[in-house]
Amino acid sequence: MGTFVTRLLALTVVWLLATAALTFAAAQRMGAAPAATPSPAAAAPAQSRVLVVPELRRQAFVFAKGTLSDSGFSFRIEGSVHGFASNTVVSQSPAAGTRVLDTGAPLVVLHLMRNGKELGLAEDVSSVRPTALKPADLSASAIARVHAAKRVAAKHAVSPHASKPKLQPKPKLQPKPKPKMRPKRVPSRRLPQQRPPAFTVPGARREPLGEIPLPDRASALLLWLKGHPSPTDANVEHWLYQHGWIVAGARMGWWHGSDALRTLLAADDRVWALWGIGARSAAVARQALAEVEARSS
Repeated sequence: MGTFVTRLLALTVVWLLATAALTFAAAQRMGAAPAATPSPAAAAPAQSRVLVVPELRRQAFVFAKGTLSDSGFSFRIEGSVHGFASNTVVSQSPAAGTRVLDTGAPLVVLHLMRNGKELGLAEDVSSVRPTALKPADLSASAIARVHAAKRVAAKHAVSPHASKPKLQPKPKLQPKPKPKMRPKRVPSRRLPQQRPPAFTVPGARREPLGEIPLPDRASALLLWLKGHPSPTDANVEHWLYQHGWIVAGARMGWWHGSDALRTLLAADDRVWALWGIGARSAAVARQALAEVEARSS
């Protein structure tokens, strides 16, 4: 009887241990979650938008840096001539028209030429932190097009054992006639020659009497926007150039600069309504108007 009881207890203990082991294994298997596989949309890299480097050569630095800022670029001045407002851009890297990926604020390097007196503080580096410059032509789609072109070229390649075609003599190129130079049109309206400055800035450039006055330039820009509703590269560059000219001239005390800035703010409102850009330029014009009104009073 004692032997039977001992065997029964041993079998009971073995059965309990086996049941506990199976229960633990089942719980571990049920608790383990399958690893989540990333979706193709999440694994694919985000595509950056493409920016086009604007033309900056032969522009005053004060206009060039405004163009870069509104186009989404940063800048750095290299060379012996520093970033004073009146100096002129002589070269840029990369060249105008280069397509780059929008990495935040791609860097454009400028070389300047001294133009008149250098007043104020030089600005050799933009206030925006520069980011890497990545050409858009090296994107995955461009590489795929290159490989496809190579496959097509290999398919239509001529066998080396094939007979060489006879070369035809090249036709002589006829020189193209030079286009006739048309004389420049002279505006019918005589520009006002009496333009007393609103205030005097030591060392500032005098208002050129061969250019239209600032109020007329601002009114012409406002009228021009009615016929240009699309923000093409040429349209944006034209607006930024006229905007920079009016702001710089008003700050140098040119004739009726405050009136021109008020009209320019109306043009900036129209640019925002038509193109959805220009908030930073409008803030610059608003600050310039406050400075001009304070110095004129």
